[in-house]
Amino acid sequence: MIAPEHILSRRTVVGYAVGSLGTGGFSTLPGLVLVYYLTDTLGVAALAAGILVTAAKIWDVIIDPVIGARSDRSLAVTRSRRRFMVLGGALIPVFFIATFAVPAGLDPAWVHAARAAGVNVQVDHPSAPRTHAELDAVAAVLTASRVAVAETGTIVLDGQPDQGRRALTLLPDRHVCVVAASQVVGSVPEAVRLLAQHPERPFTWISGPSATSDIELVRVEGVHGPRDLRVLVVQDA
Repeated sequence: MIAPEHILSRRTVVGYAVGSLGTGGFSTLPGLVLVYYLTDTLGVAALAAGILVTAAKIWDVIIDPVIGARSDRSLAVTRSRRRFMVLGGALIPVFFIATFAVPAGLDPAWVHAARAAGVNVQVDHPSAPRTHAELDAVAAVLTASRVAVAETGTIVLDGQPDQGRRALTLLPDRHVCVVAASQVVGSVPEAVRLLAQHPERPFTWISGPSATSDIELVRVEGVHGPRDLRVLVVQDA
């Protein structure tokens, strides 16, 4: 007995096509441009860049059967692979762009949590600082802070190891700053009194994303620092 032919709807065909386009772009594009990016932009030695790309391909060979087996089990239980497809589609663009620079003195627990989430973390060590080109290429920088002012929404950095050097928070396009609740004061005079304990430190006062206007009063963002500032206020441990 011959089973009747089942014709897929246009919507289903388009859905598969879009998924294939995204998967093809994610798997093919890095192979074409990653070595060039590593060698010409980040200054990585050609041999090291080749090893990194090859290691990624080997990892694909190892992990793909594992994901496939879990997807098959999901299909057997739920009669659908939708959960894995949606999860993969949501995480691919995040992992593709998620490269964070962090100062060497940042809380190791934060660094571990970021790496566990799949973020590529680049540590800016004083003995081997990242180049300006490398900092400009990362998606974001993650730092702590010295004090925050509730009245003005200002955060202040003073160059300590968990905040890093000034270039680290000026060149990346996004700055994610973590503020402990105990670091928040009510007014600017309170912050000044706190900072006066170490007048020798370089202070950076940040009251929002970098923005300025040219002679024609056209607003321009990102000239003197990140265009995107995210401040996370957390309870003290």
